[in-house]
Amino acid sequence: MRPVLLIPELIWPEPGDELTLGKLATPGLDWLLAHAEPARGARQGYEAALLEAGGLTRHAFGALRLLGEADGGIARDGHWLCADPVHLRFHHERIVLADAGAFDLDDSDAQALVAALNAEFAELGQFHASTAKRWYLRLHAAVDHVAEPISAVAGRRMNSELDGKASPLRRWLNEIQMFLHVHPVNARRQAAGLPAVNSLWLWGGGELPAPPSRHSAVCADDPLARGLALAAGIPARPVPATLADLLAGDAGPAPLVVLDSLLPPVLYEDGAAWREAMLQLDRDWFAPLRRALGRGVDGVTLIAPTIYGTLSCTVEAGERWKFWKKGRPLADRARELAEGNTP
Repeated sequence: MRPVLLIPELIWPEPGDELTLGKLATPGLDWLLAHAEPARGARQGYEAALLEAGGLTRHAFGALRLLGEADGGIARDGHWLCADPVHLRFHHERIVLADAGAFDLDDSDAQALVAALNAEFAELGQFHASTAKRWYLRLHAAVDHVAEPISAVAGRRMNSELDGKASPLRRWLNEIQMFLHVHPVNARRQAAGLPAVNSLWLWGGGELPAPPSRHSAVCADDPLARGLALAAGIPARPVPATLADLLAGDAGPAPLVVLDSLLPPVLYEDGAAWREAMLQLDRDWFAPLRRALGRGVDGVTLIAPTIYGTLSCTVEAGERWKFWKKGRPLADRARELAEGNTP
């Protein structure tokens, strides 16, 4: 087997954070990185790195993510965008965007808001909520709307990303924000001390593409990754708990495995959760990979979109004999990356 592991936020974005990186023991990952020093590519979000790993350069995230939902069959027709519910608030004279992963939103509130949007903005298109936190918009007429994926903006202070000066959807978005501001659901949420759903993040527009069959399967719990597999006509599998489960399963000789447990802690600035997720990945995946090279695993490729750029490396089975290569702590790599040096 030659798996490809996509691991967003493999390096904690604050190199001086001793609480998160200090005395962090990841011997499996340190060994893998030492035996194939990672190259650094351009900075990109997890979603773009995923589609590129699947062989796509045209990023129709909305249609692909919808295809991976339980009700995803409707994605095969039309021009779809992700229309994710968000809460915008002012903080130190800047706007901060919180995605629905950062606040509670139940199905009844989500369905009520989507029904109201469809009644008010029928001229624009059809809104659809696959889950309370993941919404979509099928436009009546396709437009070119450029916006960062939600993982690139969630929890961050906004500036030009909200301007959208050249977007044909900007006028509609202004009207949607005013409409949501006075909706009874939001009035009730605010009275209860809950964040209002006062905007949508529109991104990833396009029609469903046909990706190449680059991998034998995609193992992921993310609907975007599942949609990528379904569009490519290859099996979509849940993420195995461990490398041993992957090797014992039916993912074939060249699976793409999405290990995204480090992503939410970075989005929500939770260093303790990131550290715990990293220790679990090292125990269940990285250390076992070191032992499995040449014993069921011929080689492994790691792809890691981070704030420092997209890191990638391939470790071949023969590297297990190169005992003189020593690993370095992640804290050291983070500092070097932050200083602009090679990883």
